[in-house]
Amino acid sequence: MKAMRTSRIFQTAGIAAAAALALSGCGAGDTSAGSSEDGATTIGVTVYDMSSFVTQGKSGMEAYAKANDIEMLWNSAGLDVATQANQVDQYINQGVDAILINPVQADSLQPQIAAAEEAGIPVIDVNSSLKSDKLAGSVQPDDVAAGEQEAKMMMEALGGKGNVVILEGPIGGSGQIDRGAGIDKVLAENPDVKVLAKDTANWKRDEAVNKMKNWISAFGSDIDGVISQNDDMGLGALQALNESGIDDVKIVGIDGIEDGLKAVKSGDFIGTSLQHGTVEMAAGLAVAAKLARGETVEATPQYIMPAITPENVDAAMKNVVTEREAFLEKLPQMIDSNLESGNIAYEGLPGQEQ
Repeated sequence: MKAMRTSRIFQTAGIAAAAALALSGCGAGDTSAGSSEDGATTIGVTVYDMSSFVTQGKSGMEAYAKANDIEMLWNSAGLDVATQANQVDQYINQGVDAILINPVQADSLQPQIAAAEEAGIPVIDVNSSLKSDKLAGSVQPDDVAAGEQEAKMMMEALGGKGNVVILEGPIGGSGQIDRGAGIDKVLAENPDVKVLAKDTANWKRDEAVNKMKNWISAFGSDIDGVISQNDDMGLGALQALNESGIDDVKIVGIDGIEDGLKAVKSGDFIGTSLQHGTVEMAAGLAVAAKLARGETVEATPQYIMPAITPENVDAAMKNVVTEREAFLEKLPQMIDSNLESGNIAYEGLPGQEQ
């Protein structure tokens, strides 16, 4: 499903010079930095949590950074807004060249964004959006379209009739809001499908196990389908159903992580939508670096998730799992090519157009 992309070209000259300090990066969970002697561009990254999606994305970012003279500082906020605000404050104090944020909540970090702008440090959000007009760039999935896509898969699988439960992401995050809006739109068009319950499991598999077990206790065999806003929670629901001896409930997810693709291939999921963290998060890093260096770049590209079904799951599996090392080798060049073409989700899957 193709959504209208906002065309906004930013040419940010002199940002790297304004951030007078070039810094050297450390590993995950470390914002310490000292002066860099090789002139590398330093990007401070803070993510909402180390989910399977983010872990996958980190490897893509590392591949892009290595190929493009980028030193990446990395921190996870553990789903805590105050922690993420502190991490951004540290990056500003350290004078990084740009800050890339995968936010905990959409309406957070306003003082930090303003402080970064005053310091001449571009701030870019990726994967989940921040409500701010002070961002230098934004690399986002079309989550509304993804929510519609997974809900339509479920409606087709149920024949437009039945009962579903919905597992949501962290309440207040843009993913939860936008994917939910897409799901709700499709449900409104299918009045014979009833929502028995919906609640957050915070993108986490273990929380979804417990949530699903509670719903099984409450609704039992009345549950026909699980619409999960990500694969991890769908996999948690699958575990709970298996442990309860239930094998006829249909499950759909989003993200296309390794275990999600395996679930599609085995028939445990009816489908997913490929939000390949390796590709999307690396695109975010690329935009941040280009803005920091004063290069001309499409600063608000949109990631359109391809639907993954039993018919094309093998091709997706190669890029995500079985031929991953080869994929990571070609990733940096692919990211730059995608930014030029405008299709940042392109990775050569059947049906994709560059």
